[in-house]
Amino acid sequence: MSISVSFQKEHKTQPSMIVVLAYEGDEGVSLQPVSGLEASLVSLAKRALEANVQFKGRLGDFISVVTPEGSVAARLGVLGLGKAEALSALRAEEAGGKFYAALSSLGVAGVSLYVGDKLPQPDLTLDMLAASLANGAVLRGYKFERYKAPPKEMLPELKTLEVVCTHPANAKKAYEKLSCVSQGVFQARDLVNMPPNDLYPDAYAKIIKDTLKPLGVEVEIFDEKKLQKMGAGAMLAVGQGSDRPARMVVMRWNGANKKSKDAPLAFVGKGVTFDTGGISLKPGANMDEMKMDMGGSAAVVGLFKALALRKARVDVVGVVGLVENMPSSKAYRPGDIIKAYNGKTIEVLNTDAEGRLVLADCLSYVQKTYAPRFVINLATLTGAIIVALGHEYCGTFVNDETLWKQMEKVSGSSGEKLWRMPLDEVWKKEVESEVADLRNIGKSGRDAGSCTAAGFLAHFIEEGTIWSHMDIAGTAWRTSDKPTVPKYGSGFGVRILDCLVRDYYES
Repeated sequence: MSISVSFQKEHKTQPSMIVVLAYEGDEGVSLQPVSGLEASLVSLAKRALEANVQFKGRLGDFISVVTPEGSVAARLGVLGLGKAEALSALRAEEAGGKFYAALSSLGVAGVSLYVGDKLPQPDLTLDMLAASLANGAVLRGYKFERYKAPPKEMLPELKTLEVVCTHPANAKKAYEKLSCVSQGVFQARDLVNMPPNDLYPDAYAKIIKDTLKPLGVEVEIFDEKKLQKMGAGAMLAVGQGSDRPARMVVMRWNGANKKSKDAPLAFVGKGVTFDTGGISLKPGANMDEMKMDMGGSAAVVGLFKALALRKARVDVVGVVGLVENMPSSKAYRPGDIIKAYNGKTIEVLNTDAEGRLVLADCLSYVQKTYAPRFVINLATLTGAIIVALGHEYCGTFVNDETLWKQMEKVSGSSGEKLWRMPLDEVWKKEVESEVADLRNIGKSGRDAGSCTAAGFLAHFIEEGTIWSHMDIAGTAWRTSDKPTVPKYGSGFGVRILDCLVRDYYES
């Protein structure tokens, strides 16, 4: 289901509901000033606020009342934006998401949302407020229903959102920029939500090509023969237990000025399309959720869609390693020693520590081939990061202070939260093996599991390469709704990385 969004100077549709905005204040609720709306509806809104003492105007608070016969809409709603001084584009998106959720129980198909004429705080324009409210509703309105038969009976859902504002052309332009990124988020959510019988390495690679190539992204697919020839032994080992062979997909977006001599930015994603744990088999309970173990790769694909849609002025390369980790007579085993793309040997002690093996080859390949300005990898890598940070923050390891400061800044503006984790030489030593160059789990077992995983990856980062590892195990998949993120696949990573590229690296 998609919501049709338009921006108008005055309402042109026949909406089911007209909505105005209100603020929380120390002396009570105040309505956002609105011109162009008939005086009787403004008076009705004021009476509704007086009668509904539980409505405080907090962010996302919502009330609706039936309008008198003959009004332009059957209902009038009031949406709270919280305290005016705290309002931001991000908080406006949250209000839009909560607004969509509130409408879902009312059966409202069309809404005219009046943004008003003047903001009581200077740090946010009316155009951006209008765009952000709409984008928040659209983000929350995402649904993954391609495998469900349509219900025989259901309430009407929001299909038309008309935002009435002073400068609709400016608001539309702002919204279109946000929408490019949201479409990338939806792409990532779709991939994470897909079942593993339909999303396996070869099928996934074809989806990437079919999705991104028409947008101008160069897509190259390495099959198992090419991977064997190039020596990608780590990721091939992970996938050898499956009848569905591994794939590596390389994406290139060439958006920089042709005169630019800057190296590309690089993003790498773990794409384990289903993770049984292999011979080190996972417990059966909730194993179905392991279809989301490709969330890092989904974020990279979604990021490329966003960059291509908005014609980002930068060169970017993305690499995703796609494998299925299955137990069989062909599967790699605890005790095996395998050779990675960069020539290092790895002692396998747990076949469920497979994501780092996939990333190892992808990280080595992208550095050797493209010598990028930085490399950022995303992976649903460890359960330990969920123990540490839950589902609110992404554990982030960074070897460069400037990059961390940039990522920290855009974390605040994108709404995707990062928490810096320690990179220490002790974790690199923890994964040194007595019989090979490395071992795929730390010597101390489960202790500091996220840190030792990062320490393992650090062995595949070349001297002088700026690098960040984002462990999104807790943020790629949600079991409850957030204001702009419905439960299950979240698309985490697309927004913050697009913001990083836009704010710091575009020409």
